[in-house]
Amino acid sequence: MTAAHDPTLFNEDLAPIPMSKRTWGLYNYASLWVAMSVCIPTYMLASGLIAGGMSWWQAIGTILLGNLIVLVPMLLNAHAGARYGIPFPVFVRASFGVKGANVPAVLRALVACGWFGIQTWIGGQAIYSMLVILWPSTSDLQGGIWICFFAFWALNIFVIWRGIETIKFLEGIGAPFMLGIGLLLLWWITRKAGGLGPVLSAPSKFKTAGEFMKFFIPSLTGMVGFWATVALNIPDFTRYARSQRDQALGQTLGLPAAMTLYSFIGVAVTSASVVLFGEAIWDPVALIGRFHQPLVAFIALVAILVATLNTNVAANVVSPSNDFSNLNPRLISFRTGGFITGIVGVLMMPWRLLSDFSAYIFGWLVGYSGLLGPVAGVMIADYFIVRRRSLNVDDLYRRGGEYEYSRGVNPRALVSLLAGVVVALLGLAIPVLRWLYDYAWFVGFAVSAGSYVLLMSGRRSGQSSGQRLSLAEEPALPQETMERGRN
Repeated sequence: MTAAHDPTLFNEDLAPIPMSKRTWGLYNYASLWVAMSVCIPTYMLASGLIAGGMSWWQAIGTILLGNLIVLVPMLLNAHAGARYGIPFPVFVRASFGVKGANVPAVLRALVACGWFGIQTWIGGQAIYSMLVILWPSTSDLQGGIWICFFAFWALNIFVIWRGIETIKFLEGIGAPFMLGIGLLLLWWITRKAGGLGPVLSAPSKFKTAGEFMKFFIPSLTGMVGFWATVALNIPDFTRYARSQRDQALGQTLGLPAAMTLYSFIGVAVTSASVVLFGEAIWDPVALIGRFHQPLVAFIALVAILVATLNTNVAANVVSPSNDFSNLNPRLISFRTGGFITGIVGVLMMPWRLLSDFSAYIFGWLVGYSGLLGPVAGVMIADYFIVRRRSLNVDDLYRRGGEYEYSRGVNPRALVSLLAGVVVALLGLAIPVLRWLYDYAWFVGFAVSAGSYVLLMSGRRSGQSSGQRLSLAEEPALPQETMERGRN
């Protein structure tokens, strides 16, 4: 590198990825999204909309629209990762300052910890249900669900300890397997229910357009909030991209298609549960437990475990591991950050977040979207409007440089973030302004982005000073690294 880096801001896990080590292609990004989308929270997202009263096509349309919307900030934030090879907590230093970046990084990390806990709880439930079906006497084991929960927790930690290449391998083989299993489950249960006709014939429970919109608006916000987490930390993955085209096209092909297809499976299977049992069973583990066929249950629950492990380590561990490492790079490595994620995920008591579909969608998803939408607003406004995609990578890793602001903190970014969060969550305290909360991600994004552009006006001309791309592994060829990184 061309300038001495600060050890409080740098370690090997946070360093830019040189072009020689950027090996992820279009298939890797498409399969990443298939593997992350084909998971039980996606299934429960769709089935929760059915349980709330939507018809199958209303639920699928809501999910598709939400994912097309969140794809936009996803691709915008992904650009910096692919161009400069930097992870999310380093990228966010440009807008919040080299020390102020810890605020949005920790916000993102805490949400990811909550998701880690949710996925791990689902995996533990799946193991327990599988054991009960195969060996009914297991139900007499005191604390059996907790033993299974912590066993699955330990499996996740093991994968984390193996590192990012193990995650890449899991995503590559897991994506096609999980889609096949999902389609097999769909075929099996709709066959028992008499085909897709009876399954998809149930009408919407909403009598008027007003009733529908009252449910649709916060649901759409929840759909955007579902991937609002990864929309922030997507540079953690695109920093490994061979080119901008590979990551952008791979994500565009993978995210909306995979989410919509697997959501349809959730919608159809939940609708089939109404035909078979007279009630919408939104939890797939509970649904599978209704069928006393060990072979079917075993295959389905193994699939749940693979899907949950895939999504957990990719979507809920990579980012917080880097975020926690950013707090103190000298003491916290990627592995240590992953272990911290696992501990905090348990402490957040995920079993309560999954108590019912309302708490899951309108409490958890919409609530945290009001925190992450403002972060995305500041990041995107800074990179594309204030800086016009030009970053000084050296200064992202040292004190006293371009991103020092005021003692390492950009107060304008923090004020903009706070403004977005307050306005987005104001509807929780003032009933007449409930619509602000229903649109939490959108409101927070717009308020923070607008505030940031106004506060930063006049501070920059859009071009950073100094060397744009360095910190390459091959320090003798910084210019070559720079030119290739701009592709």
